Amino acid sequence: MQPLVDELKHLIIHHLNLEDVDPASVSPDEPLFGGGLGLDSVDALELVMLMETTYGAKIESSETGRKAFASLNTLAGFVQEHRRK
Repeated sequence: MQPLVDELKHLIIHHLNLEDVDPASVSPDEPLFGGGLGLDSVDALELVMLMETTYGAKIESSETGRKAFASLNTLAGFVQEHRRK
């Protein structure tokens, strides 16, 4: 799953224009929101769309989103389980 975590790091950093964030410095266990990458609610909406358009993984509720976006590891697990076959 590490290749997917690394792919997600680069995808998120590029898509959200986090120019001053080095992918190597992002821990896959850190929270994406509030700490870690310090993302906010606008970023969450963009990530929902990004996961759907890139992987076909739909986040259909705020509860699912909270679980999926807890960290890069949880997001990678969600994508792996729900990606378009």
